[in-house]
Amino acid sequence: MKIKAAVIHEAGQPFQIEEVELAEPRFGECLVKIVASGVCHTDEVAQHGYIPVPLPAVLGHEGCGIVEAVGPGVTEFKPGDRVGFSYGYCGRCENCLSAHQHACENFNAINFGGVMPDGTKRLSQNGRELSSFFGQSSFATYSVVHQNSMIKVEEEIDLALVGPLGCGIQTGAGAVLNRLRPRFGSSIAVFGCGTVGMSAIMAARIAGCQTIIAVGGNPASLELALELGATHTINRKETEDIVGAVKDLTRGGVHYAIDTTGVGDFVRKALASCRFMGTAVVLGATGDLTINVQAELMGDAKSLIGIVEGDAVSKLFIPKLLQYYKAGSFPFDRLIRFYDFKDINQAFADSHSGKVIKAVLRMEEGR
Repeated sequence: MKIKAAVIHEAGQPFQIEEVELAEPRFGECLVKIVASGVCHTDEVAQHGYIPVPLPAVLGHEGCGIVEAVGPGVTEFKPGDRVGFSYGYCGRCENCLSAHQHACENFNAINFGGVMPDGTKRLSQNGRELSSFFGQSSFATYSVVHQNSMIKVEEEIDLALVGPLGCGIQTGAGAVLNRLRPRFGSSIAVFGCGTVGMSAIMAARIAGCQTIIAVGGNPASLELALELGATHTINRKETEDIVGAVKDLTRGGVHYAIDTTGVGDFVRKALASCRFMGTAVVLGATGDLTINVQAELMGDAKSLIGIVEGDAVSKLFIPKLLQYYKAGSFPFDRLIRFYDFKDINQAFADSHSGKVIKAVLRMEEGR
């Protein structure tokens, strides 16, 4: 079928909304009419070639929509179901079979290699195949998605809000609730007040952390962080010694620190902000990093870990986040600003500049 999609033909180019062909769903897959899709930094780094997704491609990986048709072998969904999407995985490797789909041995091939979980493609244009992204390519009016990556959404939830739960929000909240599982009354510092950082802050409040420190450079975002659960803020642009400020607030350092920026210097600051036996987490895409292992890590018995997709089994975790949202304890909707699909490049520009925390594209204009 013919659909509209935001295509990237060459690295660094803006998105171009064009007509493309979408093949019918195959075994285990569903055809979904896209309602909305979040704009994420991961899309941006793929757009500019920092993640080597084969081009041309249709990006987008925080989608949600309504099932229109199902392929053979689909038992979990039917036409009319409201669904959100998350990352793709093979479902066959050792990690998938032990409920660690976020660590799927084929994760990179499926999510960044331009193919569906079965190794084939569904998108084409003028006879040329287009690469998919995260097994969904949700910057489009329709998508074919494997049922493994789909989550049912209750009727009383605004479906357009759900997309960002599949990646950025899941990543931040899951790092806290699924992996760190902080002790009640403990302390945590979150570096970066974007979608991932704010989600970690809200999750830390749910977990019962006593001291929650938000570190960022946007005064408006820091103010919002306080409203969402932070007990203290540090403006990195106005604070010469960030690590010292964290230690002053916590009598020697936090139990946990999370970096969401992907900036090597802030990863080191997050690690340095931890007290003896503390744990620092890397959630941002970070390049080379040099540390003195004895002085910065081993000497104080600290841990430095990386977490992918919030260590989450999405079909279980996203419904839990929606229950927290309904109860008023996880107000992630306060991060979101909606854009029409045609304004996709503006949405990316506003996200990059910090004008908006989480941009979400609505595929039907004017809603």
